[in-house]
Amino acid sequence: MPEILWGPMFGALHIATLVIAVLINVALYFALSNASRKTQVITLFFLSFAGIAAIIFNLVTWGRPWEYLPLHLCSLNAMLLPFAVLTRKKWACNLLLLWSLGSYIALILHTTGGMDQANLFSWSFAFYYFPHVLEAGIPILLFALKLVDKDHKTIKSTLIITFACYTAIHFINVAINSGLIGPGDIQVNYMFSITPNNPLLQLFWMLIPSSYWYMLLCIPVIIIYLGWWYFPDLLEARKNRSIRRAKLKAIDEYYDEYKEEYIEEIIED
Repeated sequence: MPEILWGPMFGALHIATLVIAVLINVALYFALSNASRKTQVITLFFLSFAGIAAIIFNLVTWGRPWEYLPLHLCSLNAMLLPFAVLTRKKWACNLLLLWSLGSYIALILHTTGGMDQANLFSWSFAFYYFPHVLEAGIPILLFALKLVDKDHKTIKSTLIITFACYTAIHFINVAINSGLIGPGDIQVNYMFSITPNNPLLQLFWMLIPSSYWYMLLCIPVIIIYLGWWYFPDLLEARKNRSIRRAKLKAIDEYYDEYKEEYIEEIIED
């Protein structure tokens, strides 16, 4: 089998794989759109284990389990995804709309960890590329196939859970790097809380050159991303609140206008 490297970011081959990633998920949508709800759930549930397979592959293959713990956002996505597909809990599915962003970024910024030097016909490429494609697509397919509804009310829980995980993982990074846990001779950077690893995070580091805190500049990015998903729902909710307020105001005005007349009638009776 010939060796064909994935190549640099936004090279011809890299762009082709990004297009193929989109096409895979589009094809899944059309393949499942007319299937029964049971078939849709079973198919997506089966495919959702690709990420867990990748976690096991990395833990076993490279012989450095402390450096491949499932503590990146993509790994958190992978572990929650089967539960979300099987139960269709709103909080979990809406949370994965945000967490799937990590899979998009991992495919785009594939130079992280030297994946640009990966052979397209290698197991390391297969266990990196296809799980990320499915982790990025399945959360969206759950909504596109109407297996679950978007709910803007889950934004608060999404942010709380995400930043709680980030904070906990930062302290795990610190504990491993300082030798409090683990072999004591390795340095890890899960969720990149210690130092940046791509141009966008390096920009954040220039603004706030401090571990943990520099990643808080991701908040505007997260707000924009979630706003893109929930903006129509937020507009509809605001419209409904305006209608309710108008109705309540009309009731109050009606009551104020006629309450004295009704009171007088009651007294006379």
